[in-house]
Amino acid sequence: MPPGRLPGGGVSGMSVWEEAMGKTQDTLERLDLSAVIHCVCVRLCFRVQQWASVMSVQLREISTKYSGSLLLQKKLKDVEPIVKIVELNGDDLVKDYSDEIERMLGSKMKSVKRLAESAEDADLYHDYNASLEFDYYNAMLINTADDDGNTVELGGDFPLEENEHFNNLLVNTQQSNIQVPTNVYNKDPNILNAIYNSEALNDVFIGNFQKDPTLTWQFFGSSTGFFRIYPGIKWTPDANGVAAFDCRNRNWYIQAATSPKDIIIMVDISGSMKGLKMTIAKHTINTILDTLGENDFVNVIAYTDYVRYVEPCFRGTLVQADLDNREHFKLLVEELHVKGEAKIKNAMKESFKILNEARANGQGSMCNQAIMLITDGAMEDFETVFQEFNWPERRVRVFTYLIGREMTFAQNTKWIACNNKGYYTHISTLADVQENVMEYLHVLSRPMVINHDHDIIWTEAYMDTVLPNTKELFTTKAQSLLLMTSVAMPVFSKKKETLSHGILLGVVGSDIPLMEVMKLAPRYMLGAHGYAFLITNNGYILAHPDLRPLYKDGKKLKPKPNYNSVDLSEVEWEDTEEMLRTAMVKGETGKSSLSVRASVDKGKRPLYLINDYFYTNIDETPFSFGMVLTKGHGRLMFMGNVSVEEGLHDLTSPDLSIASEWTYCETDIDPAHRKYSQLQAAIRYLLGKEPDLECDEVLLQQTLFDAVVTAPLEAYWNALMLSDTVEPGIETAFLGTRAGMMRIMRYAGVEKRVAKRFLTPSDKDNLFTIDHFPLWYRLAVENTPGSFFYYPVNDKGVQYVIATTAVTVSSEGRTAMAGAIGLQLSLDWMEKRFWDITKQPADTDCSNIEGVCPLNCESFDLNCYVVDNNGFILLSKERSEVGQFFGEVDGSVMASLIKMGMYKKVSLFDYQAMCKNSHHHASSARRLLSPFYGIAAILRWIFSNALMFLLDFNFCGLWHSDYFVDAKAGYHTSHKQKKVEALQPCDTTYPGFMYDYSVREANSLIKCGRCQKMFVVQQIPNSNLVLVVTQADCDCSRQYGPILLNAKEIKYNATVKCNRMKSQKVRRRPESCHAYHPKENAKECGGAAAIFLSLSLFSSSLLFSSLLPCWT
Repeated sequence: MPPGRLPGGGVSGMSVWEEAMGKTQDTLERLDLSAVIHCVCVRLCFRVQQWASVMSVQLREISTKYSGSLLLQKKLKDVEPIVKIVELNGDDLVKDYSDEIERMLGSKMKSVKRLAESAEDADLYHDYNASLEFDYYNAMLINTADDDGNTVELGGDFPLEENEHFNNLLVNTQQSNIQVPTNVYNKDPNILNAIYNSEALNDVFIGNFQKDPTLTWQFFGSSTGFFRIYPGIKWTPDANGVAAFDCRNRNWYIQAATSPKDIIIMVDISGSMKGLKMTIAKHTINTILDTLGENDFVNVIAYTDYVRYVEPCFRGTLVQADLDNREHFKLLVEELHVKGEAKIKNAMKESFKILNEARANGQGSMCNQAIMLITDGAMEDFETVFQEFNWPERRVRVFTYLIGREMTFAQNTKWIACNNKGYYTHISTLADVQENVMEYLHVLSRPMVINHDHDIIWTEAYMDTVLPNTKELFTTKAQSLLLMTSVAMPVFSKKKETLSHGILLGVVGSDIPLMEVMKLAPRYMLGAHGYAFLITNNGYILAHPDLRPLYKDGKKLKPKPNYNSVDLSEVEWEDTEEMLRTAMVKGETGKSSLSVRASVDKGKRPLYLINDYFYTNIDETPFSFGMVLTKGHGRLMFMGNVSVEEGLHDLTSPDLSIASEWTYCETDIDPAHRKYSQLQAAIRYLLGKEPDLECDEVLLQQTLFDAVVTAPLEAYWNALMLSDTVEPGIETAFLGTRAGMMRIMRYAGVEKRVAKRFLTPSDKDNLFTIDHFPLWYRLAVENTPGSFFYYPVNDKGVQYVIATTAVTVSSEGRTAMAGAIGLQLSLDWMEKRFWDITKQPADTDCSNIEGVCPLNCESFDLNCYVVDNNGFILLSKERSEVGQFFGEVDGSVMASLIKMGMYKKVSLFDYQAMCKNSHHHASSARRLLSPFYGIAAILRWIFSNALMFLLDFNFCGLWHSDYFVDAKAGYHTSHKQKKVEALQPCDTTYPGFMYDYSVREANSLIKCGRCQKMFVVQQIPNSNLVLVVTQADCDCSRQYGPILLNAKEIKYNATVKCNRMKSQKVRRRPESCHAYHPKENAKECGGAAAIFLSLSLFSSSLLFSSLLPCWT
């Protein structure tokens, strides 16, 4: 500790600040505050002002010299007579882009229709053969040999080649193959006949791909359980060697197979349902919930001798079955406990009332309605209930699930289903659940099948986690564009003899990566802060640059639990009245304007923008397309014109690149073009070597013009390099234009460069991507052109500084942004300059000066900082403080600057946040009550796992199976104790700060207990920076805590939370509904399961289950 200084900001004797004023502490406290400030500032304020002025001159001199900004601005001035500045017409653009999207999605629909027709024709002319023997390519077994080196059955040699169009996966574009879930016997006669039929799809898959080379995965999901995929791939099982993927669980299958539905799940929680029965019942509920989507509505009722809503907030209503609500129900179902006697009649009445009221009030899906009864027995007489609420129309179907081995009440339970156009199933093991639950989908599909209504459906956004390289894509692609949608269509049996049965053969479909869709709205037309987005009929986002579907769990990136049910109002949160959302959900065409608080640099830097929104619907889809142009420079674009010959010369410069993710030329249509980068394709097209390439003529012409105008920079930068005057630490010069063209000059070699990753392909934040313009570009265009914007970067511990400025072009009274140009500097260089500037020479005449002389920012008495316009530290004595928010380092001074108005707080919101959740779904108190609980729990675990193995073992499957499968893979993990993730979706608010440039200087004293802290703040002219000098020996941390930028969770009270969960925003219902057909054969209403366990084993399980509660 330096002499004369005490811990906690106290002083021993006289501090240097007191000496500077020639006053003791007592005298200082008696002085008028304004007089003290004036006295102290006489010398220090003047000196800080000088430092700031010199800093401004040197920064500007270096920045302009080594970036070449003045030369570029001059060249743009020279071409002003030959450029044209146009104001973009948002109405025309949104129509053009939506038409392009319609054409693209329309071609996918045509491909799917061809698949459906082929599949139905193949079935029509096929006679079922129970003894059919047929070998096919099983995706799990292809290219696999046994221990003797022989090809395994259903394997065979299946050529695979890496294909860039399919994310560089190994695929076979000449053949599809078959994936069969582990719990489905791969040689079952029904499976073999259906696979044999679907062989006809191979030629259609290949033909579709030839007609539309932009197609990705095409597939057929069979109602028997197998999945045919094109191109063929090697299917990778999970860590246990299990193929858990079942196409019938996928949203595209379920939505295509049924119309929207309202579902009430009724579960018996009486005492007789204890033990394994309750476990099976919970799993059945979860499986039903998994078959619902955002166009469906649901509620869950548990009953004994009274009716209990598992979520009391949802009493008497239906809620949308989106991902949030489904997961919420699952957590609540896990907490259900058995007790009492089952009285089903009141629960049944309650369920009918909810459904009838929803239909009468125009709520819910306004289509199919069903009650799912889950019980181990129905003893009451229900006829009066059905007569009162459901007969004779039978608008509400009733599906019954008899749980457990006991068959005493089977007839009653089946009677309920058969007399209400439903289906009865008997579920005796966890392994039975999946197949039995799926039966209700086939029943609901009957009217549609009989009518032969081939409704095309589009799914909400989803992330394909099945394909092997998805995790790699997480780190290489824009988060918001990792998602895809699927288009699907049901496939029916057209055989006359089975018409009334309404047999669903399966669903055909194709995946469409949303990145490919959004490429049809070119980034260069939208500008630095403009963007395009897509939403569904429910208001959920398909694609939006601010959608963040992933979160970081430790070192891993994972999909958020609610990533595909993020509402437009949660991203465009300034739309408080939801006028934009409502208009788009209704499929309207129009425009609106909003003043918004945007943010860049991972949300740290707020911006005030005025956004113009343009929107329209996408015909024959449930989607709406929106587009944003920022008022001001975002609406203006300049057009230049040069000859191809002149432009090509400069386009081939080694320092030049173009945006690799943008589409200058469409290289994905012709497979021969896929080997070209965008720059290579553009050059070959312009040279006439590839005339068949489809290229964006406007973008190419602008790129050529930019290449010519910026060409002198290459010579200028090289001349600087050859002059050997480049100071160490000046590392990279760069520029970028609206056309996505960049030029880069590396002044320092890679071995000497600090910022080795800057502007490399992995540095997505600083490149033109499909998702955004570079960060330095976006910051520059919001700053005064010609004035440099400086900001610190901390890239995984590597610290450096960026200086960037905008360049403009003017014509006919209009000024448009032409691009941005800048410099990347090492922190060492900045520090050296700063410390040299902020000290008086050692030979300064101090004879007539009291106190500290000469002044020096490196001394112990002063803390000096350079802080940017958002409050982030650019320079400090402590390297660890660089990049931090100044308020975290010195809360007292930052609080004073906010109070003075030098920095203004901006409240920002994040409705896609993830927060730590301390809620536990199981009581931890019980284990403290008894020392025997641990022993009992261990015994129960051992016994229950052994029992589960026996109960779930599919003996019929074993009889025919080629290999054994771990029994635990056969059932859903939700029957176990729910593992609570450390992070859960939440809403947060957090502050940002913006400097008021009209306040050029500030100084004051802060009283902090035994000392008073002096500070002086001075704007550094022609920059976004301020110089802050504070007294170092007065610690105010006890009186003023740090000002943090940490997000705070928005806590909602129970009432608000309830209203938010059950509130139904404006949505557009799907156009088609198939709930009834007079020819439907409702007599096919189910039967009993065929798997039985021994009475002794079942009795012992009941005995053990009854004894364990006594121990615990």
